[in-house]
Amino acid sequence: MTTYRNAVLLLLLLMTLLTAPALAQKATWIWYPGDFEIWLGNKMQNRRTERGSFLPPFWKLDNHYVLIDFHKDFDLTEAEVAELHVEGQYNVKIDGKSLFGYPERISIPAGKHRISLKVFCQNSVPAIFVRGKKVVSDTSWLVTFEDKEWIDQSGKASDQSGTSWLNAAAWDFDDAASPPSAFKLALKAQSAVKTVRQGQSLLVDFGKETFGLVKLHGLKGKGIAGIYYGESREEALDTAHCETLDKLNINLNTKADTLSPLTKAFRYVNLQLGPGMSADSVSMLYEYLPVEDKGNFKCSDEEINRIYEVSKYTFHLNTREFFIDGIKRDRWIWSGDAYQSYLMNYYLLFDSPSVTRTLLALRGKDPVTSHINTIMDYTFYWFMGIHDYYEYTGDQSFIKQFYPRMKSLMDYCLSRRNKDGMMEGMAGDWVFVDWADGLSKQGELSFEQLLLARSLETMAISAKIVNQQADAKTYHLLAEELKQKIFGKYWNEDKKALVHSFLNGSPTENVTRYANMFGIFFNYFSDDQKQQVKKHVLMNPEVQKITTPYMRFYELEALCALGEQPYVLKEMKDYWGGMLKLGATSFWEEYDPARKGSEHLSMYGRPYGKSLCHAWGASPIYLLGKYYLGVKPLSPGYETYLVEPVLGGLKWMARYLHQKDRYVYIAIPTASGSAAPKVREPYG
Repeated sequence: MTTYRNAVLLLLLLMTLLTAPALAQKATWIWYPGDFEIWLGNKMQNRRTERGSFLPPFWKLDNHYVLIDFHKDFDLTEAEVAELHVEGQYNVKIDGKSLFGYPERISIPAGKHRISLKVFCQNSVPAIFVRGKKVVSDTSWLVTFEDKEWIDQSGKASDQSGTSWLNAAAWDFDDAASPPSAFKLALKAQSAVKTVRQGQSLLVDFGKETFGLVKLHGLKGKGIAGIYYGESREEALDTAHCETLDKLNINLNTKADTLSPLTKAFRYVNLQLGPGMSADSVSMLYEYLPVEDKGNFKCSDEEINRIYEVSKYTFHLNTREFFIDGIKRDRWIWSGDAYQSYLMNYYLLFDSPSVTRTLLALRGKDPVTSHINTIMDYTFYWFMGIHDYYEYTGDQSFIKQFYPRMKSLMDYCLSRRNKDGMMEGMAGDWVFVDWADGLSKQGELSFEQLLLARSLETMAISAKIVNQQADAKTYHLLAEELKQKIFGKYWNEDKKALVHSFLNGSPTENVTRYANMFGIFFNYFSDDQKQQVKKHVLMNPEVQKITTPYMRFYELEALCALGEQPYVLKEMKDYWGGMLKLGATSFWEEYDPARKGSEHLSMYGRPYGKSLCHAWGASPIYLLGKYYLGVKPLSPGYETYLVEPVLGGLKWMARYLHQKDRYVYIAIPTASGSAAPKVREPYG
């Protein structure tokens, strides 16, 4: 097994390299922590349209701080000159003395000096880029918006006025000419696979679900060019009901190429031209985040391979500036959807910046006045996302920097408990859980209490990391007390399960899958209770079935955690394979095999309301990586780990790990112990 162990260690090395903090060796654009993510989130989430109308999010949007003070102390052995690039109006001080005007270069004498910049910018995030020999901008600079309250990662750093400072934030903006405000996703030209021209219309098929800008080639004439988008052919042709469209006012005497004004999701494009207008062809610019797969999966079952590949494509489409829910609808950052994307990310991309960007955009600023996305459970998923981020990466810096925002959000949650110390929907709360017909959201739901317990455990871990021992003790006790209440109030010995809710002072008789499946992979049940829940809930056809990939994710995870990989393999083939049999090129927001034809396209009372490319549909990435290949951390950052492959009905499976220009191949053989797993390189 030596070669197999070496391959696993290589996997862990790759993960470590991805998450190790960068050494301050070069200049980069820096800003106040969290502000770039909030600004970019506002920019992205307000691009959504429906039927040509602007459709913004329906929750509170915070903004970046518009006035930021930057400084750092340097001890120079020789004088040097540093160039300055700034987003916004600014002044510069050396040792407290202001320099005239807006200098683009500053001279710093040898010796100890403090460089300070104060920057004001409303349209984008105040940011600076400083580049000299030793005087360079990086995350060791300190920043403040003069709040007099913040503490930095080391505890506290303040100037003589009492102002507290944070370490600056950065991403990968290492070019002075490419500031944060100029950030855009990458574009790649792609051609249609089929075009049908009929009169003044062109129906264009790009072969699969995609996302980007539509390019009209050789457009000429005067009038309206209508572009009707469809994830399905039916949607593109139904100009009266398709979810997205553009109408371009054209006045061209000679042929020219024209781009659509906003990126859209589509497979089909229906171009309708007015009288006397013409167009030669239609292509697109595919828009994407250039992130690299760090792993892959192959097995003996070609249908599972196809499910995995379509899951990957679905996940890439929804990995954009942030992890979003769906590329057609809503194109917003939903915490519940994002939480699943974090987990999938750890088994495909292992891209930590995408996780932290999304967490910060969701959290926003203090004061807290509502749940994240207005949804109670989505607030708890935010905490759980931090719990898993730390487990998979071992990165403490995020927690150290943003613990105050974690604490204030938890304070908000605890302030909204009822007189019995339980979470219950209040005015302004959306208690979501899942899209399910007839699912009660009234009273104290066992599901919400479990999520709160996990969130309190996250806070206890985080408080220890920032050396807030009193907080850690408080959160630990709250979590333990809540878990005792959960099993005292909701566990029904006759039903061998947690009941769904506590209403009007009594537990209901209704059993649903939600709290029970989360209790399994949270490891809140005893071994006996796990087996009881498996039999009486998860494998019980009398308990209401789950039809969304969103909650199928957790249901199948719970079954995998109970060793039911052969059963889950069949479920994956039936469920995700069912979508493939219907022609899916990406996985949907919801799938009900009982529906027929165009019924599969409808949702929310609209004929094409369903998203046919939804992030939570890509969950096989996570299931196959964690529960079949069986690689998982046992302590933060894979300091200790478990490798426990389970074939689960497959004859063989393998994972390809990309390292520079070669592939390392890890194979899991059919018969346990018949041969040592092999590592071959190069591969591919």
